[in-house]
Amino acid sequence: MNGRYVTGALGLLAAAWGVRLLLGRPEPWRIAVWLGGAVVVHDAFIAPLVLAIGALAAAAGLRLRGIPRGALIVAGSLTAVALPPLLRPGGVANPTVLPLDYPRNWLLAMTAIALFTLAYAGTRAVLRRLGRRA
Repeated sequence: MNGRYVTGALGLLAAAWGVRLLLGRPEPWRIAVWLGGAVVVHDAFIAPLVLAIGALAAAAGLRLRGIPRGALIVAGSLTAVALPPLLRPGGVANPTVLPLDYPRNWLLAMTAIALFTLAYAGTRAVLRRLGRRA
């Protein structure tokens, strides 16, 4: 059997399982609205932003392949996970719910990703240049 059919069948089974779990919850429409909102946010904001960054990088003559692309994927994924605490409104009633300085920690993580990416790319460039001389 073709691998695509097997993968498609597994996807349909996973979707059916998800619908079964969703319908077993009280007020399943709230989860469905949240999932629909995630699709809208992705299609209306995230995808156009990624395409614009790619177009700007191409127009500037940058090649976003390999390590830089991986760093952007990691940074984007981390940002997507960090958005709820980053966008939380003001203070919370229970200070133990979100006790950390999330914007600062997010900036530190983005800085670490950028520094590691630059260090890796720089090291590769130096080694490549040294290899050409030998």
